[in-house]
Amino acid sequence: MAEYNEDAYKRARQSVITHSCPFERALLSRCVSCARSKKLNLAEREAIACGDPEARESCLAFYRAVHENAQFALKIAPGTPWPFGKEIRAQCGGVRGLAVTQGGVGDETCDVAATVLQALSAAGSIDALPYSEIMRAVVHYEPRKRRG
Repeated sequence: MAEYNEDAYKRARQSVITHSCPFERALLSRCVSCARSKKLNLAEREAIACGDPEARESCLAFYRAVHENAQFALKIAPGTPWPFGKEIRAQCGGVRGLAVTQGGVGDETCDVAATVLQALSAAGSIDALPYSEIMRAVVHYEPRKRRG
């Protein structure tokens, strides 16, 4: 069995994906959706790119704010890598929690970019979002259990 060349994969990914999606893991796990995302198959893997660079900036700002606010809630020391399970909780719970604060349904039909843009339009800035409510959704989000 041939080994994967991870460096070659990363180079190929960078050449194909101009604008990465900050919520790629959430989209790949199908806990949320995004009409602006582009699904790509690369080296027998799925990847998600963002089709709207302007919306991506808002999503990236929300992604960073969720991570900053979730460190305490998920018991992660600043500057340490995020384990996959906690990353999924932050991404899925964060977007779903934001959707609920905007009067939407916090489920897999929640559109990431549309939710973030709607929330920013209503709140006025990334700092004005209701993070205490969003963090409740992050803490309570349960990722799918593995089969087997």
